[in-house]
Amino acid sequence: MMSGVTSATGSASCRFAQHFVVCGLDTETGLEPEELAGESFEQSPIRRSFRSKVLAHYPESTDRSPFNGDAVNMLCMPRGLSFRSQTDSRDSHFHSFTVARDDGTHSYGFVHMYYEEVTSAQITAAMQTLHQMHHVEHHSTSSSSRSTSSASSPSTSSMDSLVSSLDESDAASMAERPLLAYLGCTVGSFQPARDTLYVSKALCLLTPLPFLLAARHFLSQLHQAVTSYAAPPLPLESYIHNILYEVPAPPPGRSLRFHGVQGPIVCQQPGPEELPLGDYPLGEAFSLLGVENLVRLLTSVLLETQILLYSQDYQRLMTVAEGITTLLFPFQWQHIYLPILPAPLHHLLDAPVPFLMGIQRRDGAQRSTLELSNESNLCFVDIDNHRVDPPEDLPLFPDQLELIQEVNEVLLRFGLQPYGGSTTTKPAPAAPPCLSSLVLEDLMEDRRNGNLGGEELAVLERLQALARRCGGGGMAGGKTLGRAFEEEEEELKAAKMNVQLREVFAGRFTSIFGRYEEFVIHSAPDLESWLGNREGTSNFDKGSFLSAQPATHLHFLSRFLETAMFSSFVDSKVLSRWADREPLQRVFDRRLERERLYNTLEDDPGNRLYRKCTVLHESVQAMERRLLKADHTAIHPHLLDMRIGQGRHQQGCFPRLQADVLAQGHHTNKWSSRYIPKRPVTTETTSGLDNDQREKFSPGRRILCQSKLLDPSPSAVTQTQRGFVEGLLRECRVKTRHMLMERMGKESVELGRGEANITGLQENRLIHSLCDLLERTWGHGLQLKQGRSALWSHLLHYQANEEKMESPSNAECPVSNGSDSRRLEEGLPPPKGSFVQDMRFVQTMSGDLCEVGQARAWIHLALEKKLLSQHLKLLLANHDLIRQLYKPYAFLLCEEEREQFLFHLLSLNTVDYLCFTRKFTSISIPYRVVITPMKKLSIAMTMSNPWVCVSGELGDSGVRQIPKNTQEIIFQCQNLGRLSTLQLGQENSGLLAKCLVDCVIVHNEITGHTYRFPCGRWLGKGVGDGSLERVLIGQLVSPGGEEDSGRWTGTPPEQGSPPQSGRTGSLGSLSRSNKLSSAQVQEDTREAVNNLVKHFHKAEQERGNLTALLCGEGGLVRSLEQFLLHGFKSSRLFQRSVFIWDFVEKVVVSMETADQMGDLRESTELCDSLCHYANAINASPRNIGKEGKFQLLVCLGVRDRLLPQWLHLLAECHLTAVQYEKSALVRDRAAVHTLSRVLHTLHEFPIALETALVKGVDL
Repeated sequence: MMSGVTSATGSASCRFAQHFVVCGLDTETGLEPEELAGESFEQSPIRRSFRSKVLAHYPESTDRSPFNGDAVNMLCMPRGLSFRSQTDSRDSHFHSFTVARDDGTHSYGFVHMYYEEVTSAQITAAMQTLHQMHHVEHHSTSSSSRSTSSASSPSTSSMDSLVSSLDESDAASMAERPLLAYLGCTVGSFQPARDTLYVSKALCLLTPLPFLLAARHFLSQLHQAVTSYAAPPLPLESYIHNILYEVPAPPPGRSLRFHGVQGPIVCQQPGPEELPLGDYPLGEAFSLLGVENLVRLLTSVLLETQILLYSQDYQRLMTVAEGITTLLFPFQWQHIYLPILPAPLHHLLDAPVPFLMGIQRRDGAQRSTLELSNESNLCFVDIDNHRVDPPEDLPLFPDQLELIQEVNEVLLRFGLQPYGGSTTTKPAPAAPPCLSSLVLEDLMEDRRNGNLGGEELAVLERLQALARRCGGGGMAGGKTLGRAFEEEEEELKAAKMNVQLREVFAGRFTSIFGRYEEFVIHSAPDLESWLGNREGTSNFDKGSFLSAQPATHLHFLSRFLETAMFSSFVDSKVLSRWADREPLQRVFDRRLERERLYNTLEDDPGNRLYRKCTVLHESVQAMERRLLKADHTAIHPHLLDMRIGQGRHQQGCFPRLQADVLAQGHHTNKWSSRYIPKRPVTTETTSGLDNDQREKFSPGRRILCQSKLLDPSPSAVTQTQRGFVEGLLRECRVKTRHMLMERMGKESVELGRGEANITGLQENRLIHSLCDLLERTWGHGLQLKQGRSALWSHLLHYQANEEKMESPSNAECPVSNGSDSRRLEEGLPPPKGSFVQDMRFVQTMSGDLCEVGQARAWIHLALEKKLLSQHLKLLLANHDLIRQLYKPYAFLLCEEEREQFLFHLLSLNTVDYLCFTRKFTSISIPYRVVITPMKKLSIAMTMSNPWVCVSGELGDSGVRQIPKNTQEIIFQCQNLGRLSTLQLGQENSGLLAKCLVDCVIVHNEITGHTYRFPCGRWLGKGVGDGSLERVLIGQLVSPGGEEDSGRWTGTPPEQGSPPQSGRTGSLGSLSRSNKLSSAQVQEDTREAVNNLVKHFHKAEQERGNLTALLCGEGGLVRSLEQFLLHGFKSSRLFQRSVFIWDFVEKVVVSMETADQMGDLRESTELCDSLCHYANAINASPRNIGKEGKFQLLVCLGVRDRLLPQWLHLLAECHLTAVQYEKSALVRDRAAVHTLSRVLHTLHEFPIALETALVKGVDL
C-alpha cells in the first residue's frame, strides 16, 4: 500500500498524543518541602525533595480526555523535585506511567526527566539559607549531649515564609556575603559563588495507547534539541503542535511515520486479529526476574492477590507491571493498578482489595522498612534483587514446567539467558564512521541522479535521519551511524520477542479455555433482567468445567474461576448477546474459531497434552512488515503563526512555550482540512449500553472511583477509604451467599433438602477466599501489627489481654472434662471450647505454621465449630484495643458496617463444614467415646474388658481398651478425618458378660463434632446372634451452635446416603420383613444399588462414605437381607432371632456334601467360591456374630464381583424350596433375575472395603 499523508486535527480520540506537559520548579511559589516524601530534615537540603508543579500543559482540556494536573504531576515526579550541583551526576532519565479513568480506560504517560540550571536568584538564595540553617542545627546538635534529641527542623511554614520574604536585593546581598564563609565548606553544602544549582524538570507526553518507543524517541529528540548548541530547524512549538494535533494514531493493522526534531519516528498498531499493542519489552522483564519467577508472578496476578513491585528504577516498575498485564490476554486486571505509587499516595498500601502497585526503593532500604498492614496475601516482587515472594499456598500454573521450558526456548532464540541475565550473543562491531559516511554520500548521489526507487528512497530517508542523529555519521554525542543501526535492530528484535512470548502465553489460555463457551449459562431473557440479577445468578457452570479439566490443574483453576477478571470475562460474553463484544474477547473468540476450524482443540480436555505454540514465526511477520515500511506518513512539522521573539533557543534551558499557538489545533496551518475518520482506541467498550446500564455493568467501579485514588487531599482520602469499607461489606455479603449456595445447592436453599454438590476442592477454594477476605478486612487501617497476618496479630493482642485477667487454673488444655459425659449419653455435644482455648490449641499444632497459617487454622476451626461470627464478635467487643491498633478510617471502627459483616458471617452457621478436619490431617486430636446402653429395658450393663476402635477417612485409632467400671474413654491420636465406622467388642468371659447397646457416641474434643453410631443389638454370648464384636456405622450430629444444641441442621448429610436410625430389634427380624410387601423390598434393593452407582459417578472429591452405603441403614446389606428374609419359614414361636447366615451355612454344607457324592448339578467353580468364602469367614478369629458374617459375605461378594452368581446358587438350591414359602421373592425366578441384573451394574466400579470390615479374613 502506498504511503499517504494524514493528519489528526479532529477528535482527541484519534490523535497519537492527548497532552504535552512540563513539570518542574515554580519560581513564583518558591521551595515547598514534599512533606509526604518521608525524608528527614537531617539530610542536606540539596538532597531533600521539594514539591513540583505543572508549569505548562497543552491543550488545556479535551472532551474525551480531561487533564488531571495533580495526578500527572505526581506521576511525572513521584518523589518531587530534586536538586544537584555541578559535582553531582545529572544524567537524564526516562520513565512512563499509566493513569486509569473511571470508565476503565487508561492513558499512558511518558516522561523525560533532566536537570536544568536554576537561573532564579531567589531560589538560589533560599537554598543557600536552608544550607546555613541546616549547618547551624547540625553543628549545635552534634555539640550537645547524645541523650537529647536533634534540634527542631524548620517547618514547612517557616521555609515558605523564608522564601517568600526574599526579594531580589536580599538575594543579591546574600550571594555577596555568604554566611558559610566563616563556617567552612561541608559535604553537601552549597555556595552560589562556588557552585551551580540544577533542578529536575520533566517533559511528559500523554497518549491513549502505550506507544512506548515512539514517545521515548520524540521526547529524547526534543531534549537533545534543548541541550544542543545549535538551534533546531523549527521552534519547539512546531514539533509539539505537530505531535498534539497533526499526528494521528495509526489505524489497526497499519504503521505511521511522523517526524521528531531530528528525524522520522515509526509507530504501529496491531490488526484486529492480532494481540493488542504491547510496546513494553518483555525480554527485559524476564531478564530482571527470570522465567520461573515471572510465571509465579503471573499466577499471583491471575489469582488477584496483592502485588507490590519494588525497585529503585521507576521504568523497571512499569516494565514488569505492563509486561505481566499484557500476558493476561484475554483477561484484564480489574482492581487498583498503580505501577508507580507516588509518596503522597502511600496510604493506598492499606487498601483491603487486590492491587498491583509499585514503590521506589530508597538507597539501602529493605522490605522490612515498609509499613505493610496486610502481608498474608501479598506477592512481593523485589525487581533489583531478582526475587518474587508469592503468598502461601500459591498453586502451580497449569503445565508450569512445560511452559517454562517453552519460554526458555524463545528467549534463547533471541540471545537471552533463560534464567535472567545479559545477552549471550555479542553485537556486531560498528562500521567505521568514514565508511558509513561514504555509503551515505553514494546513496544521496544516486538519489540526485534518479537511480533510487520508492523503497530505496524510504531507506535513504531512514539513513539520513540516523545520520542527523549521529552527526552525519561522525561521533557526535558519542554515537556512530553503525550504533544507531544496531539500536534499531535491537528494537525490532525486542518487538518480535514481545510478540512471540505473548503468543506462548496466549496459546496456554487458548488450550485451557478453548471450550469455555460450552459452559457459559445464558439464563436471562433480556438485558434488563440480567443486569438486575447479576449477583443472584451464575453465568458459568464451574463444576462441569472443572470436572473436564486435568486433576493437576484443578487447584489453580478452582481459584481462578472465582476472580473478578474471569467473572468480568464471562459477563462480557453474556453481554455480547445485546451489545458489542469487548475487543480482547473478540480477538480471543476468533482465535478459538480458527482453532476449531483446524481441529487443533483437544476432544478430551481432561487428558490434554501440552502442545507448543505453532504460530510463533507467522505472528511476527505482519508486525515486522509494518515497522520496516510505514503505511502512512503524518504531516511534517512546520512554522506556526508566532509572535516575533518567541521560540528563541537557549542551550540547556527549555523555553517558555507560546501558549496561544498550542492551545488548539484548528485554523493554524494549511493542512488542517485533511482529516482522518475517528477510530476508537480504547481497550474497553460497552457499546449498545446507556449510562445507567453501564453503571449496573460495573458495580465495582462505582464504589471505587479511579480518579479519586490519585487525589491525596484529605477529603479524597476519606472518600477512598469509605469506598474500601463499602466494598468489603459488599464482598462479605456476596461471598457468604455464594458459600451457602455452593454448599447446600439450589434445592437445599429453597426447599431445605437436597444433595450436597460441593467438592472438597471447591470447599477449600471458597474457604480460602473467606480467609483472604478476613485478612484484608483486619488489615485495613492497621497501624500496630505483629508478624505478617493482620488477623493473627489482633488475636495475639486479645489473647495477651485475656491472659492477664485469667486465673492460672483456667489456662489448661482445651479438652473438656468428665462432666460432659452425661450430655454425650443424651446425644448432645458438650459445651464448645472458649475463644482463647481454640487459639491455644492452634498455637500448639505441629507443622511449624507461620502467622498466616495459624490465622487460617483458627478460621477453619471456628468455621467448623460454627463459632466464627461469635468469636469475631467477642474479639471486636474490646473497643479500647481496636482504637489502639487501628487508624480512625479502619473498617473495624465503622460500627454499622462491622455489625452487618458479622451478621453475614453468622449465616454460615446454617451449613456444616469439615474444613479444619480435612485440611490439617497430621495433627493430634483427643477423642471421647461414650457407650450408651438401652435404657428402656432397664438391663444392667455388664461388659468384660470392652474395647473400641474408631475408623475415619484418614485411618483408625487402633484398639483402645475402656477402663473397668466405666462407659467412656478419652484417647489422643492423629486426626482420623470424618469418622465412618466403629468396632465395639469385649472379651469372651462367659454368659454373664452381655449388654444391649443402644449406641456409641464419639466426640471430637477440638472441633466439637459428635458422631452417633447406632447399634440397638446385644453384645455377648448366648444372646442375639452371639456376637462379641460389632461394626457400627456412624452419622454426624451437627448442632448449629450452643443455643441450638441437639438440633439437626438443614445441610444434607455428608455421606450422601439415607440417614440411619437406631434399631431395637434384631437385624434379621422376621417381624419387620414380613410386614414389607414384595414390591417394597424390591424397591429398597434397587434404591440401595442406585445409591452405590451414584456414589461412583460423582467426582472423587464429592463421594461420601461407601461403608454407609453398603452396611448402613438402607444400605445394600440390609436390603439383601430383607430380600432373603421375605417368605422365610420359621418354626419359632415369636419369629425372633432368625438369621440368614444360618440358611447360608446349610446351603454350603449341602453343596459340599453333594460335591463329595458327585451329585452337584451347579457350576463347581461358583459353588467352590461360595463355600470357600463362607468357611473363611467362619474360620476368622473375630467373633462378629451371624449378622456380621452375613454382612462380610455380601461386602466381599460385591468387591470380588461374585454376588449375583451366589444369589442364583441360593435361589436354585433344593433347600430353598424347603425353607421358603412359594410367594417368597427368592423363589421368584423373575425377581431373582432382575436383582442379579441390578447387582451386575456394580461390576464396573472398583469397590475398596474398609479395614474394619475385612479385618481377620484373608480373602
